Order: sequence, then C-alpha cells, then structure tokens
Amino acid sequence: MSVLRPFTATDMFKFNNINLDVWTETYAVSFYLTYLSRWPDLCCAQEAPSGRMMGYILGKAEGESTEWHGHITAVTVAPEYRRLSLARSMVSRLELVSNEHYKGLFVDLYVRCNNALAVDMYESFGYSVYRRVREYYGTLGAGNGGKDEEDAFDMRKPLSRDPLRRSVRTNGREVIVSASSVS
Repeated sequence: MSVLRPFTATDMFKFNNINLDVWTETYAVSFYLTYLSRWPDLCCAQEAPSGRMMGYILGKAEGESTEWHGHITAVTVAPEYRRLSLARSMVSRLELVSNEHYKGLFVDLYVRCNNALAVDMYESFGYSVYRRVREYYGTLGAGNGGKDEEDAFDMRKPLSRDPLRRSVRTNGREVIVSASSVS
C-alpha cells in the first residue's frame, strides 16, 4: 500500500528513479522550490512503504477570469510502478484542490502529441484536446538544426464551475496555435 503525501524539498534527492524516464522533464531546483512555496497543496508525491518515491505531481493555479484554472505541470510515475492507477489518484487530488480550494473552471496540461500512451491516459481521465501548440517543446536540442520542434496538445478537463463546458471544445485537434501565443 502506498501513501499520497505532500511533495517536499527533500524529495528532489529521491526522484532520480522517476526523472530518468525519457518522457519526464527535469527542472532546475529553483523551479521545484517555487512550486512548493506558491502551490504546496498542488504538489504531491506517491511513496511506497519502503520510502521509495513511486511518482509525483506538480501543479499550479493560474489565469484570469474565465481562464482561471489548475494546471498540471508534471505528473510522472516510475516505470516499475506504472499501471497501478497512481497517476489517476494524483491527478484526481489536483483536480479536487483546483476545484474546491482555488475555485478553478478547469484543469489543463500540455503533453507531447507523439506520446500516445499519455494522451490516451489523459483522455481516460476525462481530458480532451483543446488545441495543438506548434513547436511547444523547442529547447531540447533533439530535432532538426539542434531544435526540438515537437508539438504539444493542450488538454483540458472542466470542473464544477464550468457546467456548460465552455473551457473545452470538440474540435481541439484541428485548432493549431503557435507556442508564442500561449503562456
């Protein structure tokens, strides 16, 4: 049995088994500390009885007016702990806090368009593609000319304050925007 608990600064010393995954973005220490200081209730870790980190989620609240929402910055599970619904429980917790504490209209996230497993997983959680962001992942140096030009799907799930579902659209895969037009 694992436990879902608040993410702490010392977890940065314990998440190598998770962050070495090819799909997981590793950020600067200051990035993690900013999230922990500003949105501690949107940052959680899943821990095994042994104390080993199984996964974590980092989120924030952002936007204005009809765009006020929770945002999933990172959710990742170590390969040996996948397919145990850990991501689902962490995302559900972030959705709950975004809805009840931050009074968000929706939760959104960005995912690489070519990460079909993640896209399918988020769709099974109730998320849908809101738009495709061209060249969102543009600083990894893996693509043509040293630039990674991978697109991202901006995926959204409406919360209880959006009963008319104005924060989502049915044709999101057809809506294409530039990375410079999103914040």
